Amino acid sequence: MTTAIDSDILRSGTSRTAKFEGGGYGSQVSFFLVDNEPGQGPGLHVHPYSETWVIRSGEAEFTVGREKLRAGAGAIVVGPAGIPHKFVNIGSGRLELICIHANHAIVQDWVGEGAAA
Repeated sequence: MTTAIDSDILRSGTSRTAKFEGGGYGSQVSFFLVDNEPGQGPGLHVHPYSETWVIRSGEAEFTVGREKLRAGAGAIVVGPAGIPHKFVNIGSGRLELICIHANHAIVQDWVGEGAAA
């Protein structure tokens, strides 16, 4: 069955970020539609599958394991499975990106900052 889903129903509370878990819709892919203010971003975490980020607007600094890199609008960044990672909006405006999870559900474990070293 094909379904059109309005991203507004994927948001919770006052967050501008939407979460889609594909399993409930027959998809093997899940994602976050992120909309962050300067300085915002998730803490260090890890997934048992790869994650791909597509930056739509703004600029982010990604930490993936021991590596740090900056990327802006139009860039695609890939983080391998099992490597702790995070990102933060380092621009002066909003950061909009898509965090694609190669799984039917988002499986995420939060880890301490020391895990990236």
